[in-house]
Amino acid sequence: MDRVAMLSVHGCPLAHPGTPGAGGMQMYIKALGRELGRRGLAVDVFTRRTAPGLPEIVPFGPNARVIHLSAGEPAPVPKDEVFDLLPEFVCNLQRFRRAEGVDYQIVHSHYWLSGWVGHLLARRWGVPHVTMFHTLGQLKNRALGERTESATRIEVEERIAGAADVIVASSEHERTALVELYRAPWERIAVVPGGVDLCLFQPRDRHASRAVLGIDGEVVLFVGRMDPVKGLDILLRAVGLLADRRNLRLVIVGGDGQEEERRRAETLAASLGIAARFVPAVRQEDLPLYYSAADVLVVPSYYESFGLVAVEALACGTPVIAARVGGLPTIIRDGENGLLVPWRHPAAFAERIARLLDEHELRIAMAARARASVAGFSWERVADQVIAIYQRLPAAGTERVYTREACYHRGSCL
Repeated sequence: MDRVAMLSVHGCPLAHPGTPGAGGMQMYIKALGRELGRRGLAVDVFTRRTAPGLPEIVPFGPNARVIHLSAGEPAPVPKDEVFDLLPEFVCNLQRFRRAEGVDYQIVHSHYWLSGWVGHLLARRWGVPHVTMFHTLGQLKNRALGERTESATRIEVEERIAGAADVIVASSEHERTALVELYRAPWERIAVVPGGVDLCLFQPRDRHASRAVLGIDGEVVLFVGRMDPVKGLDILLRAVGLLADRRNLRLVIVGGDGQEEERRRAETLAASLGIAARFVPAVRQEDLPLYYSAADVLVVPSYYESFGLVAVEALACGTPVIAARVGGLPTIIRDGENGLLVPWRHPAAFAERIARLLDEHELRIAMAARARASVAGFSWERVADQVIAIYQRLPAAGTERVYTREACYHRGSCL
């Protein structure tokens, strides 16, 4: 049985979605790891311990385990500070591997922090390295119009892009960005869209869902982190322009652990006189209730590498209004299952929200086409494509120059 060392250094895939360090990437890793395990691969997902009581090994599916490794204090740490903890993480991973007496045939890293670890381990073990960035620092900086991501992140991303055996991109847009901004070789980039649990995310009775949640009126939904890149400020201002719609309700789901951003959003909503309901992050099992209760989901992001919440909403039969950025145009077919907004401006979003709420027949037609439009995003299909990538890999990883390979600890752990 081939073993895969999957790396998710800064976020545990078992953490509650919507809490710090537990977003779409962690859900992706959990779902993919579980599906690969079902196919007969042994998958160990290595992540940093963020609480003292966490067990070292936690199974989460057939042949799939999460391994909590110590690196720094067992507490949440801002992502920017995790980089300095990576050498300790590498050493403890090596110790775990030796204690278990196992070898890994593939290293599969997620995000730039894990990519740093993945590159180092793949070279030490003589195995191929598959990496997925999920988000790119340069795209995030461009989208927000300011340098929010560190120079260290950009440099590491560039070096990993040039050294990995395969880069998995979630859309053609991301593939193009990797080539143009990071000089990544086009032929070593495989495009594999994200997935969704089509058994969990199904349409539910709209009236029953609203009754359970205590929601009525014209319901506009936002699901996501309280992160500036998610564009919640645009949506709030758009809804503020629709103040004459007395029956309009904005429901905002997510944002646990991001109190400052949440307070900023609540203050803006109050200043605009918006009837906004802020809901803490909910379990994945409960999200279909919110999608089914809503008239429309709005994704006003400045940047999205894929757009998981859009796929989830469509799987539940809910039309989506989304910014024309990143991977979202590969999901939203303008005028068919939702509407795309080419300008990041509140008035443009307000116009499309009003249109979808007013044109009942259009909304019903979009809802009828929604689920079928994302039928190809099953986790089974994602796993098929990832396994095909694994099968094409060389038995040993390709040696490529990575001048800042150095691990700060040059001891026996390596």
